[in-house]
Amino acid sequence: MQSLEMKPMFLPDVQNNPRPSPYLELIRSAQDSRQEYWQIWHLFAFRPEMTAHLARFTHGLMHESSPLSSGLRELIAAYTSYLNQCEFCAKSHAAISAELMGSEDLVWSVLRDLESSSLPENEKALMRFVGKVTTDLASVDETDTKRLRAIGWTDEAIFYALTVTALFNFYNRWVTASGVHAVSHEGHRCRAKVMAQNGYIRK
Repeated sequence: MQSLEMKPMFLPDVQNNPRPSPYLELIRSAQDSRQEYWQIWHLFAFRPEMTAHLARFTHGLMHESSPLSSGLRELIAAYTSYLNQCEFCAKSHAAISAELMGSEDLVWSVLRDLESSSLPENEKALMRFVGKVTTDLASVDETDTKRLRAIGWTDEAIFYALTVTALFNFYNRWVTASGVHAVSHEGHRCRAKVMAQNGYIRK
């Protein structure tokens, strides 16, 4: 991983005042070793009494048992983030998805041009729904879920897809507006290996 040369966040009081938490330990460890790290840790470390619940919810949604594979859930997170032009979230979750799905090329082909990608057609349909929820929410109606059920997706699977989409619409805004910057490709891949294996709870 590259040495520490990171742009400051837009919220210096948040960045400079992490509270005792596992995220504070991660931040200090990275800073002490002069390594780049994910600045979202500062958001989690600023009010850990609140963000611990967010981390637990994210872990359950993204990493625990679901009708959707962890790799597909991460792909939904990356696709949502790519549509929202959130560089940090798009790159970090693309890296996690690639780690879980075993193909960086597949993941980025979906993000850049869903229709020409080799993603299975039923998963493309789910991603189209994700895109509509993200970019044209007012037009979403019952026909969208009926179409997904008609090709084999259960309501539980659709629930997971739209909940991941909703969560990452939140994360994209939280991250981008607070000035969390993307790191190097190597930095995203290194953290992705840990996230793919361990999930989102820091102990």
